[in-house]
Amino acid sequence: MAGKTAIVTGAGSGIGRATAQRLADEGYRVAAVGRTQAKLDETVNTYRGKGTIEVWTLDVADRKAAMKFVAEIGTWGPVAVLVNNAGVNTKQRTLENLSAEEWDRQIGINLTGVYNMVAAVLPLMRRQGDGLIVNVSSIAAVRPSKLAGAAYSASKAGVSALSSVVAQEEIKNGIRCTAVCPGEVDTPILDERPEPLTAEKKAVILKPEDVAAAVAFLAALPARAHVPELVIKPTAHLWQ
Repeated sequence: MAGKTAIVTGAGSGIGRATAQRLADEGYRVAAVGRTQAKLDETVNTYRGKGTIEVWTLDVADRKAAMKFVAEIGTWGPVAVLVNNAGVNTKQRTLENLSAEEWDRQIGINLTGVYNMVAAVLPLMRRQGDGLIVNVSSIAAVRPSKLAGAAYSASKAGVSALSSVVAQEEIKNGIRCTAVCPGEVDTPILDERPEPLTAEKKAVILKPEDVAAAVAFLAALPARAHVPELVIKPTAHLWQ
């Protein structure tokens, strides 16, 4: 992967951090994106590999900023992989308590933010004639639930639908797009649960490194192989 770039959003913690570090280990030059500089610095400072991670502060919901950022990263060389991972939720998840402003925030970051990054990177990948887009969706897209909340479930269902259409439209350009749908993952977003998980429950759910390994698997596949959707769940959880 020498000379190839990977962009990872939401890279200041959790799945994004683990994915940025894993792809750096795989030889990509990683552009790690997030809204908080201190968290991005921690992503770099906790990295123990020999790869390259460079960080940018960016709100993916800001379309102009996303376009400007991707244009700059495009000067590095081929953008081989885009991982859209940035996402938010809230403790006030029921429609009875969810404000219109919070709905807009989740749709803006979780869904429109994905669109912004996809729209920015597609012209680069079309010129290259290849590229992989991995959109971190959620099991809530496959099985919407009041646990995840209306706004989060709707935004992630949109991410999965967007991923499918991008894959269909861009096959002629050699571009693949996959929606990765994790079940419960031990990340900081769990702090937004209305009822915190116990230590016992956290011990059996996925770790960020598990999802990062799934992304690395997708990135390692040859161009002739495409995974439209990948559901990854804790072994301890039933899937029926």
